[in-house]
Amino acid sequence: MPRARLGLRARAVLRAVLGAALPLVVLTAAPLPGGVGAPPAHAQAQAQSRSLIVRGNRRIEVETILAYMQIAPDSELTAESLNRGVRRLFETGLFRDVRVLQEDGALVVEVVENPSINQIAFEGNDALSDEDLQQIIALRPRLPFTPSTAEADAQAIIEVYRRTGRYGAEVEPVIIERPENRVDLVFEIDEGDLTGVNSIDFVGNEIFSDRRLRGVIETAESGFLSAFLSDDVYDPDKLELDKELLRQFYLERGHADFTVLSATAELAPDGDGFFITFTVSEGPVYNFGNLDVSVSARGLDPEDFRALIPADLSGDTYNATRVEKIANEMTDLAGQKGFAFVQVRPRPSRNAEALTVDVTFEIIEGSRIFIERIDIEGNTATLDRVIRREIDLVEGDAFDARRVRDAQREIRALNFFSDVQIEAVQGSAEDRAVLKVKVTERSTGSISFGIGFSTSVGPIGNVAVTERNFLGRGQTVQAAVTAAGDTQLYDLLFVEPRVLDRDLSASMRVFYLDDDVSDESSFEQARAGFTPGVGFPLGERTNIGLRYSFLWDDITVGIDASPAIKADEGDRTTSLVGYRLTYDQRNDVLEPSDGYLLTLDQEVAGLGGDSRFLRTRATAKGWQGFFDNAVVASLELEGAAIYSFGPDTRVTERYFLGSDSLRGFAQRGIGPRDLNTDDALGGNFLLAARFQVSFPLGLPEELGIFGGAFVDAGTVWGLDRTTYGTTVIDDGLDLRVAAGGLLFIDTPFGPLELSLGVPVIDESFDEDELFRLSVGTRF
Repeated sequence: MPRARLGLRARAVLRAVLGAALPLVVLTAAPLPGGVGAPPAHAQAQAQSRSLIVRGNRRIEVETILAYMQIAPDSELTAESLNRGVRRLFETGLFRDVRVLQEDGALVVEVVENPSINQIAFEGNDALSDEDLQQIIALRPRLPFTPSTAEADAQAIIEVYRRTGRYGAEVEPVIIERPENRVDLVFEIDEGDLTGVNSIDFVGNEIFSDRRLRGVIETAESGFLSAFLSDDVYDPDKLELDKELLRQFYLERGHADFTVLSATAELAPDGDGFFITFTVSEGPVYNFGNLDVSVSARGLDPEDFRALIPADLSGDTYNATRVEKIANEMTDLAGQKGFAFVQVRPRPSRNAEALTVDVTFEIIEGSRIFIERIDIEGNTATLDRVIRREIDLVEGDAFDARRVRDAQREIRALNFFSDVQIEAVQGSAEDRAVLKVKVTERSTGSISFGIGFSTSVGPIGNVAVTERNFLGRGQTVQAAVTAAGDTQLYDLLFVEPRVLDRDLSASMRVFYLDDDVSDESSFEQARAGFTPGVGFPLGERTNIGLRYSFLWDDITVGIDASPAIKADEGDRTTSLVGYRLTYDQRNDVLEPSDGYLLTLDQEVAGLGGDSRFLRTRATAKGWQGFFDNAVVASLELEGAAIYSFGPDTRVTERYFLGSDSLRGFAQRGIGPRDLNTDDALGGNFLLAARFQVSFPLGLPEELGIFGGAFVDAGTVWGLDRTTYGTTVIDDGLDLRVAAGGLLFIDTPFGPLELSLGVPVIDESFDEDELFRLSVGTRF
């Protein structure tokens, strides 16, 4: 090694020339023959008479070199001190070589400086950008170049490529010499191909098959779809996640003793993939034993928390996730009672003989922590205040884990961000915490369109341009145009979700509708109106919206129209007020897999205008996930009624079912109908039930393709008047049922949904709709 060699040489020279010690009077540099920066003649003469001479330096001053060597002018020069000084010069990284020579009874420290880096370039990289690679390496322009650091940087680049699944990557640092002892450094990169996973095997599993466990972990085997996937690329960090996923899977199924004994990855001899083997110990299945609550926090009644433990849970298969859910519910209950610093710690106790797990939920007082600061990161378009107003905490408030979870849910519900994370980190003191809100923005502008086909009007479609985060203020601006046969709808909507940053929303809708439904109801409708509204919360999960609408309708009737429609001919104005009350218990606003949503909508017409009626609509929809939410089922019930206390209700005021509201049937496809003219008249009453289930199709999740099925049932019935001479009007309560399949595809252009529906129970005069396709694209 150079350091060792130079150290021995320095010792030998010192022993031969100086003996044990030499007083060092003056230290200077010797001239460089013909070199840059050579000292004047009098300095050269002086250098020859000195005991220690520094020579070979170009950019670095002699005083700097001596300072690195830590040798003072009046110090005693020994073999040890000189050897340490030479070692320190090497440690600076500024010198490629340092030698100690004897010349004319003097000691000469001859140095060769490392070149400085002029610029750094990368060649052959596609998977990683130059900017990404620059963050990985330690070398920078204007720093001294050392081969060891360049090799270390090359190895660091290789390690990053390996973590992205490219185990065949090769990196070679190459230097190009430039004038004045400078070099250009080029990293020549051969990225290689992605290294896949040839096989995933499990050892020790008896209850669950290899195939079932492969569906649990993130890593996947390579296959014919490998070009479109990322999970089939080997990643050592992902193995740790896979081990935790396996552990969670078994703990949710009663295997309290489950362990992953090892997870190994062996590279194939040809280097084209890895063989991964998980060795597991499943252990027996445990059941819940005794479940109880222990309260040490003063002011809390244990019975209130025992009520959160299901009475029939004891004896069921042990499920660690269910235990955690109960603990979270207890934490929320304590928070609702004003105990923000209470901690709920489930303490499981296994009985290996009885194969039971007793769980005691310990409720203790935690340390009092206060919010010092709230930091928001990642929002480049959205204003800070749009995010901050969703957080029901301010600086100085007591830390409340439940309110932090609620804030994360509310921010995610804005649908402005693809990812939302809130983390509490240590503040300036032990009782202070900093909330770090990290968001990843997504496109909030969209162009969406829907396509359908009806046996009555043929192709139908709609186009809408929406910006849900206008100017980063969280406002919604929408302009929609719908075309369905001879129907055109022009709709403008503006929503301010937080007026003056308060829990008060305001909206304004203006629209114009030109609707030719002569194929279904033998009339044309022109409608225009505007609807201002406000909304605000009544409780933690309850909201109410108030609105006023002024509408103008003009109905033009065809020659062969039903008498029930001819009676509605002409124009009419409607002035109404209404409200919408919602109670939301969904676990996720965007993709619910548990919970329910209740809605009550009422409006009264008669505050001016020509119409007089009370219209009510109520809906209840619930969601339930199965198999770790891979399968999600939903059931929606809807009922509506309109009561007139003035003129009879018009066809434009009554209810219709079909298309999106009753799949398998066309728009206005069912309900009361004039059997002579075959005109759909709508009904005063509506009932509907919609069942839907979505499930994976066995394809990799990255493809974003899921299947589904639905069964819709409903009916519309009842008219104020059914007798018009000899006209026969069927307004009976006749149930319709349709069933079909669904296909959901996440495309680069946005989500696509295709429904295929076939009526199962219908009437001869109903209009069906075979399929409906909707798709959106972001901008």
